[in-house]
Amino acid sequence: MRRPKVKNLEGSKAGRSCALFAATTSLLVLAGGCNLGQWVHNGFKVGPNYFGPPPAAVADDWLDSNDPQVSTRPPEYPDWWTALDDPTLNHLIETAYQQNLSLREAGLRVLQARAQRAIVAGNLFPQTQQASGSFSREQISLVAQPFLAPLPNFRRSFDAWSLGSNLSWELDIWGRFRRAVDASDASLDASVASYDGVLICLIAEVATAYTEIRTFQQRLEYARRNVEIQEASFELAKIRTDEGKTDKVSTNLAESNSEETRRTIQPLEIGLRQANNRLCTLLGIPPEDLVQQLGDDQSIPTAPSEVALGIPADLLRRRPDVRAAEARVAVQSEQIGIAVADFFPQISIAGEIAVEAELFSDLFSGGSLAGIVGPSFGWKILNYGRIVNNVRLQDERLGELVTTYQNTVLTANQEVEDALVAFLRTQQEARSAAASAAATQRALELETIRFKEGKTDFTGVFVLQAL
Repeated sequence: MRRPKVKNLEGSKAGRSCALFAATTSLLVLAGGCNLGQWVHNGFKVGPNYFGPPPAAVADDWLDSNDPQVSTRPPEYPDWWTALDDPTLNHLIETAYQQNLSLREAGLRVLQARAQRAIVAGNLFPQTQQASGSFSREQISLVAQPFLAPLPNFRRSFDAWSLGSNLSWELDIWGRFRRAVDASDASLDASVASYDGVLICLIAEVATAYTEIRTFQQRLEYARRNVEIQEASFELAKIRTDEGKTDKVSTNLAESNSEETRRTIQPLEIGLRQANNRLCTLLGIPPEDLVQQLGDDQSIPTAPSEVALGIPADLLRRRPDVRAAEARVAVQSEQIGIAVADFFPQISIAGEIAVEAELFSDLFSGGSLAGIVGPSFGWKILNYGRIVNNVRLQDERLGELVTTYQNTVLTANQEVEDALVAFLRTQQEARSAAASAAATQRALELETIRFKEGKTDFTGVFVLQAL
């Protein structure tokens, strides 16, 4: 009859332990008080949930939306540089995509964020999982424990072998670990958006450097041609001076024009070299002369006269800097919940299983098995001042990042408007400059003829050549 009683006693002890643990857990849950409803509503996670981008002021339309060159349809060129129809530029951009070091840095940050997310997700499982083993040779001091010597079969020295494993699992009752995973997801999104931003800037910088190279090449060609023309005018002025048909002022003016135009060649060559060096860096190579590799076609890439932007809200959603700023808001929103979780107890289950024996040969015998398992909890009491202020700190950081996001949206809107008005007005400026240059050229030709015929001095030619 005793054995069943022992079993009942063991069962009642286990039952009382489970009941005590359940009651303790219930009390700890109820300790959340007024936060319990939010905890359930948020999917058993304390703190606020993130529900999307914060409100930000966005214009309904572009200031130049009535311009016939501006279209509110979605852009047709995701690879916008192909609209310039320049195979050399296409090759340069592809090379930069493969070799640029800044882009590689951004890509490695994405991989880091992905690995960090995997590390954080591992906390959803037992946080400590460890295998252990040990051997020790122990000897008891008879001076310290003399009463052991008279015992039968007493041995002063013995071995101790142990081999086992243990784990400790903090249950994610308050959502601390799940919010950390959500924060890591948002951090990964931010790193991807930052990568996209670096890629967009890289493509724009390659296109700009290439366009500058072509522009400097044409300006150098025009400058050298003008030097030849002005040197011819200088020779003509000297001949007319020697013939006594004009004074030396005409010769001096012609020489001044020629030397002034020759002086402009050096800054143009400096600009060409610097644009070349900048393009080399963008391509991920040391500085070298790329001009010979770019081909004989020195035409400047020309953009289409019409631009498709979509509406401001759509364009801003495509901008990587706006997406990155929103992702950082999401990261910080989860940090509030992680901080709030410190108000509540941490409930864990720990266990260990091992085989222990004095002799190694007995280590795996049936009686060598040992183990322990049981729940535990820890509660940061008397720390509420620090916890409260940490929650306030995280909340203020969230407010800062929300403001940063809103400012990023405003700045993005401004940058697009600035680029749009520059695009439209620069085209008008280019048409006016071309018309002015053509008119000046015609006037210069007529004035040069009059100078050759002796109808006027060199002053008119000097003024027109300087334009």
